Amino acid sequence: MPNRRRPAPGVFTLRGRATIVFLTVCTLHRARWLADRKVERDLIASWEAATTWLVGRYILMPDHLHLICSPVEEEVEIERWVTFWKRQFRRVHGDPARRFQSSAFHHRLRKQESYDQRWDYIRANPVRAGLVARMEDWPFTGELNELRW
Repeated sequence: MPNRRRPAPGVFTLRGRATIVFLTVCTLHRARWLADRKVERDLIASWEAATTWLVGRYILMPDHLHLICSPVEEEVEIERWVTFWKRQFRRVHGDPARRFQSSAFHHRLRKQESYDQRWDYIRANPVRAGLVARMEDWPFTGELNELRW
């Protein structure tokens, strides 16, 4: 739809085919607190507790994060999963001032090539933002699970 401000809810899945999704979540008011080791540890703990989807690769920028994820249980909508791990993060992290925007942006990847291209683009974010000279120098990136087609 032209001029749509929010993505359509849910993620289209096909039985017997991998569902891999690119997800972007921003901090509330784009506050710059995400690029932090304790935040990263607490996010990882929250993602690991949210077992209905798997997190593959991720990168934390100061005011938003990108991750690539895939459902383990296809009947659990991505919005419910995101809400769960955000709530879990608040509990684990313990700082009520560190909050995320209520919505998130997601896009279903179609094939391995789009996964690789999207990841290359994501990994270059810290360089484009002037945070590091080389993407290999950005410390707030990782992979929790290998997501396969």
